[in-house]
Amino acid sequence: MLLTGCGQGKNTAANGVVIRIGSVVPLTGPQSHIGKDNDNGARLAVDEINAQGLKLAGQPVKLELISEDDAADPKTAATVAQKLVDEGAKAVIGHLNSGTTIPASRIYHDNGIPQISPSATAIAYTAQGYGTAYRVMANDAQQGKALGQYAVTKLGAKKVAVIDDRTAYGQGLADEFEKAVKAAGASIAAREYTSDKATDFSAILTSIKGKNPDLVFFGGMDPQGGPMSQQMKRLGLRAQLLGGDGLQNINFLKLAGVDAEGVIASSPGLPLAAMPGGPAFKQKFEARFGPIQVYAPYAYDAVNVLVAAMKRADSAEPAKVLAELPKTDQAGVTGPLRFDAKGDIAGGSVTLYRVKNGAWVVLETVK
Repeated sequence: MLLTGCGQGKNTAANGVVIRIGSVVPLTGPQSHIGKDNDNGARLAVDEINAQGLKLAGQPVKLELISEDDAADPKTAATVAQKLVDEGAKAVIGHLNSGTTIPASRIYHDNGIPQISPSATAIAYTAQGYGTAYRVMANDAQQGKALGQYAVTKLGAKKVAVIDDRTAYGQGLADEFEKAVKAAGASIAAREYTSDKATDFSAILTSIKGKNPDLVFFGGMDPQGGPMSQQMKRLGLRAQLLGGDGLQNINFLKLAGVDAEGVIASSPGLPLAAMPGGPAFKQKFEARFGPIQVYAPYAYDAVNVLVAAMKRADSAEPAKVLAELPKTDQAGVTGPLRFDAKGDIAGGSVTLYRVKNGAWVVLETVK
């Protein structure tokens, strides 16, 4: 009777109704370090909310985070999304990658399930017109523009080579970067492609070296960016390496080693130390899980945005929560949290970093 009356969840617990929320990330494979970071950020928020106590429709509620592994693979992502729907998940935090978030988003849309991604930046995700799709960080239009303008106006690049990994994220970011470079008056000396499984870039880099670019931009993730940085140095390709948030993490530093020095990359949002709740979040997250990779604060904020919408709706029913998500206006760890008509975060910023003495150092934030 409790479940039927409240319509909140599938299972009961000693303290009330259990509401299942999906968290979908790569928990295995080369990107699992970032996936676990997202999942831990979401888990920290869920545990805090449960500890504080949550009531909906007058009944005690317990959140249950269901962690699923999409292995950064689009087909697996669709399978996992359907599994969560079948298991009665009321909402989903994820996915991590744009290439997995986009195919999964149709399944969530078709079943009326709210989806908030902490880290998918491809423009296409929220451009589909789905009223179920949201994200809590800046998209690739903002990030690509900031990177392209910085390459030309601040780094003085006149000839630029562009490489992407053919994923929705990597290609989308590279496309936006290329547009901004051309608009700023520089030329594209080469446009090359690899994959998100490759580790040998010698052929691509040798071809690029012959065109003598000032700068090489890579749209992709750290498992490729680290070896690419090393191979550029071995080939004597002295161009500046520039990347997006796929490179701007501590794992890139480990993979590239000494060859990370001088690399520049961006990340949507403010530096952790400058986030309104950044220092406090860092302290409690790292005490439990260890060093933050990059997106954990956004996953934490995504859960809190979702639960705030549940509170306003006084329900976890997806249709009622979806009616409240556009009204989001709250302070988060990462900054103010409001959505535009597409479900993108309003007023997102982008920060650029350079590797100096083996650490990422802030260069500037573009708003």
